[in-house]
Amino acid sequence: MNYDHAISRRGFLTAAGALAAGAALGAPAGRQGKGGAARPLVVAVRDVNLRDVGEKDIWAALAAVGAQGVEVDVNAQLACPALFGVEPAYSIADEASAKRLAEDAQKNNIRITAFCMHNQFDTRLDEEVKSVAAVAKICRATRTRVIRLDVVPRKIKDANEFLKFAIDICKQSVAATEDAGVRLGIENHGNTTNNPQFLEKLFDGVGSDRLGLTLDTGNFYWFGHPLDDLYGIYRRFAPRAFHTHCKSIKYPEDQRNTKRPMGWEYAKFNCPITEGDIDFKRVVAILKEAGYRGDLCIENESLGKFKGRVREVLAREVALLKELA
Repeated sequence: MNYDHAISRRGFLTAAGALAAGAALGAPAGRQGKGGAARPLVVAVRDVNLRDVGEKDIWAALAAVGAQGVEVDVNAQLACPALFGVEPAYSIADEASAKRLAEDAQKNNIRITAFCMHNQFDTRLDEEVKSVAAVAKICRATRTRVIRLDVVPRKIKDANEFLKFAIDICKQSVAATEDAGVRLGIENHGNTTNNPQFLEKLFDGVGSDRLGLTLDTGNFYWFGHPLDDLYGIYRRFAPRAFHTHCKSIKYPEDQRNTKRPMGWEYAKFNCPITEGDIDFKRVVAILKEAGYRGDLCIENESLGKFKGRVREVLAREVALLKELA
C-alpha cells in the first residue's frame, strides 16, 4: 500500500496547532528563522549509544562525535542511568537535580532534546501517568520540549481493546501535563504503533495538538513496510512528528520492496544510517516541508558490530545529519 498522500484538513490544523503549542517551552512556532532563513535542526544522539565512544563521561563523548544534543533515558525512579561518568549520578527526580543537569548541559553546549520514558501503562497505569506528569514538570528547567512515550500492549492482547485503552491513557497523560505545555511523542515501535492505521485512530481519538510522534525511521522498515512505501508514511506523519530516532537497515536488494515478516533478520541487517537503505536526504526534506522544528536524533542499534570503532561510526552519522540539517 502506498501511503504517499496529502494530509487531511484536520491533520493540517492539528499540525499547525502542534507547532504553536511548543511556544511555551521556547520552540520555534514557524518554519523559518529570522529573515526567512531556515534554522538548522539540532543533531542529537541517544545517551545509551555513547558509553562505548571511549571517553571519560557523557559530555566528552558527545563532543567527540560532534553532537549538538542528547536524548536522555529516564527510568522509573526518574534517574538518568545512561549519563555516565559524572558523580553524583544525574537524576530529574526533583527540581534541584534537574537544574544541575541543565547547567552541565549548557556548560557543554548540549541541548537536552527529549526525555525517553519506558512506560508500562497497561501494567501500572496510575504510577505511569504520575511519572509522565513529574517529568513534564521538570522539562521547563531543562528547556526540554518533548517526552518520548512508550505506548505498547503488554497485558492487553485484543487490538480494539488496546486502542480504547491507549486513547484513554494518552488523554490522561495530556491532561496531567497541561500546565507544563510539553509535547508527548509516542514512538512507533513493536507490533502496534508501527501500524499507520492504529496511529491515526489513536491521534484522532485523543484529539490533542500536544500528542504526536517520536518518528523512528527504522522501525517502520523493521515492521515490514516496503522501502518505497516508507517515504509516504513519513510524509503522512511528519506534521505529527515532535522528535525523531534516526536509524536504518540494509536489506538484500530482493527484500527491500517486499512485505517482510515483522522484524525479519533485523540483528543481521541493522546498520548505521550512513550505510542503510533509507535515504536521509529525502527524510529530512519531508520533515522540513512539514515545518518540523525538532531534532534529528541518532539511535544506532548496530553498534555492537563495531567494537573499537563506535566513535568513528557515530561521528560519521552526526556529520551526515548536520549536512542535511
